[in-house]
Amino acid sequence: MFSQRIVAVSTEPTVELFVAQTPGPAERTLLVIHGGPDWDHTYLREPLAQLAGRHRVILPDLRGRGRSTRGLADDAYTPAAATGDLTVLLDALDTGDTCDTGPVDVLGFSYGGLIAQRLALAAPERVRRLVIASSSILPVPPGAFDGWHERTGRLAAEAAVWSDPSLSGPELTRAAAFAAAEANVWRPEALPDYLDRLAAVRFTAEWIRPWRAGTLPPARHEDAARQLAALGLPLLLLHGRQDMIFPALLAEEAEKLIPSARAAVLDEAGHMAHIDQPTAWLDALTDFLS
Repeated sequence: MFSQRIVAVSTEPTVELFVAQTPGPAERTLLVIHGGPDWDHTYLREPLAQLAGRHRVILPDLRGRGRSTRGLADDAYTPAAATGDLTVLLDALDTGDTCDTGPVDVLGFSYGGLIAQRLALAAPERVRRLVIASSSILPVPPGAFDGWHERTGRLAAEAAVWSDPSLSGPELTRAAAFAAAEANVWRPEALPDYLDRLAAVRFTAEWIRPWRAGTLPPARHEDAARQLAALGLPLLLLHGRQDMIFPALLAEEAEKLIPSARAAVLDEAGHMAHIDQPTAWLDALTDFLS
């Protein structure tokens, strides 16, 4: 289903991205930007693989993650650098195709949703439609989750992992991901599938270093809502009602602020809405891309 290749996107420093893609028409390309940030793309392969043939789905591992270039200096891991890599990748997508790819559809998931916004604003001529999935255009306000006691309970295990001095490197990233599983997936019956996906993720710890040192620049683009509204790009805000990372209310508020946006908030779905409600999630995405 997925072919794989390595694409050079930078020489200073040298950066190569590992890219998986499905077969499909170049003129219907969907670029998918994963979250993490120290994860790879694989937890998003399903249900996106079901678009193969109708869409060419491109899933890169961002710099420092998965099978892409690692071992860079801490200051090479920034949202701006990741955005620049993707701009070069879009230019490279035409290689070997019978026609130019032209503008592409972009889906950014979680942290990748913040990078996707940056990409759309930095290179609007390359983006046809934008999907912000399990992420947010608006900042999360203080107290957004006050009173949600179940969230507090589900996040307690992850908090304990981050404060454990015996864990470091990829082991810390992996342990935190598994500890947060019950917070990221809302439906208990969906949890085994999610744990299987986590077991296959190639975790790194490249971005953790500048994040913990307080030197990682914020990924959120300043004034993104106003700028995206001015851009007029077709925009889907795809979200789970029980998301414990980005409140679903922010998707609905952004819909009101951006005339070209529409929100699809799925009930009985957490942060990993594509795992909690894969059919409804894919239906909303397919309808938008059509």
